[in-house]
Amino acid sequence: MTTLHSKYTDFEALREQAITLRREGLSRRRIRDRLHIDNNDILNRLLEGEPPPKWTKRPNAKDDLRTKARELRLKGLTYDQIQLELGCSKSSISRWVRDLPKPARREPKEQAELAARKRWDHELAVRDEERQRTKAGAAAEIGTMSERELFMAGVTLYWAEGTKDKPYDRRESLLFINSDPNVIKLYLRWLELLEVPRERMHFRVSIHESADVPEAERFWADLTGVDLADFKKATLKKHNPKTTRKNIGGTYRGCLIVYVTKSADLYRRVEGAWYGIVLGANSTPQRNARFGQCRSPVV
Repeated sequence: MTTLHSKYTDFEALREQAITLRREGLSRRRIRDRLHIDNNDILNRLLEGEPPPKWTKRPNAKDDLRTKARELRLKGLTYDQIQLELGCSKSSISRWVRDLPKPARREPKEQAELAARKRWDHELAVRDEERQRTKAGAAAEIGTMSERELFMAGVTLYWAEGTKDKPYDRRESLLFINSDPNVIKLYLRWLELLEVPRERMHFRVSIHESADVPEAERFWADLTGVDLADFKKATLKKHNPKTTRKNIGGTYRGCLIVYVTKSADLYRRVEGAWYGIVLGANSTPQRNARFGQCRSPVV
């Protein structure tokens, strides 16, 4: 203390100035420069007991998790339960809530259920990883499609989802409806392959009347690259109170109808190509497995 007073004769006055500057929001460096203090130990003594301003505290990515962990602990949840809820480590949870009262000891049945849930969550994670790996591998196998492959994929897609001609209801024109954005993109790429000009394509949204129709139309317009003003008036489906709809929420955008004008001849070619695919499939050698050896068809 003697050494301190030898340079800073009025310590209390200097401390008062330092605290005032700190409360005004100055950083330690600015206070040191303002008061001409060249020793961090002395600066620490001057600011002892004075909390730093809020702006100097760096944001912590785990602050929200810590708050939620404490809330859950106060509700009586155990470390295991909090871990399942938040996905953070038990060591972190322990640091965050160690000052809070411990919940009542769990019953053996509850402990067994929690352990079973942890095992099942792990099993689901493993299954999902395998599922995604299989899908990614299958997608990679396709690679770039030839025009012939795209043509046959489009014909098959249309025959599954498009409107077909019936002896009792003649509809020799291309009319396609689907709710899957990827299916719509493939279908439009197929029409492009068939050299169908965009001016012969008419677009219309089919959707439940209770949905956000303008938002759905904007979504499909962005997806197709068609001006929203060129969309035909949406077809609204009446709600049946006796049924429970599952296709609701922010991701529900109804279906998109794509109608091609002057397409009777094109429809006939598609129908003929479809039956050609059927006949061709019947003459294709069978395989025992996905990558197995070919064997001759059974006679």
